[in-house]
Amino acid sequence: MKKIILPIIVLTSALCAFTALAQSDVSAAQDPGLTLVTFYNRGGTLMHVLLAISVFCVANIIYLFAILRASLTVPRVAFNDIMEKVKTDKLEEAAKVCSYKPCPFSHVAAAAIRYALSAPVIDPIMLDAAMTGEGARQAAKLHGRTQWLLDIAAIAPMVGLLGTVIGMFRAFSSAKIIEVANRSDDLAAAVSYALVTTIAGLIVAIPAMGFYAWFRRQAARQVANLECACAELLSAMVSQFSRAN
Repeated sequence: MKKIILPIIVLTSALCAFTALAQSDVSAAQDPGLTLVTFYNRGGTLMHVLLAISVFCVANIIYLFAILRASLTVPRVAFNDIMEKVKTDKLEEAAKVCSYKPCPFSHVAAAAIRYALSAPVIDPIMLDAAMTGEGARQAAKLHGRTQWLLDIAAIAPMVGLLGTVIGMFRAFSSAKIIEVANRSDDLAAAVSYALVTTIAGLIVAIPAMGFYAWFRRQAARQVANLECACAELLSAMVSQFSRAN
């Protein structure tokens, strides 16, 4: 239950932001026909960039929901199969299982088995080093998959700010600046148009940052699960080699 609380809060916040945005724009502009399409068109060319970023953000969220699962990081079937073959000293067969069932755990197990098969004498310290090195690479991959959301949360507001700066520049450098300046309503309308991209950038960035925080915790949990599984594998391999010697 706790795992879905933050995503629900983030999605609710984003929905409230869109609703408040539409209501405030309608009230400010006194335009009952204002829609999200109208709002999108007001932002100009950079709204296309923000739309592409938002689509990429949603795709990453769906992808992370699909891959950051314990059943994919340390699959129970693969774990049991590898552990059984290691405990019965069938390292070649364990290596085949690792190649047939690729996952973060099987990659670490494969590194340990390669060392065990190639070393004339098994050194527990070197075995641990081989597993630690591959484990660090797999942990970096798990954490790295969440970094796209952090990048989106940083880039989207910058794109929105760029659109606002361009809009403000156009508003104040217009050939009719003197005429517009004498009409505060027209100047306020021009400024409100310029702020559209900043609002859109924040709407994209806030959910991205919220989901990044949640997926970062999920990645940390999966790394912890991987460490526990690898520690159990290391213990089994050391015990097996000790009995063989």
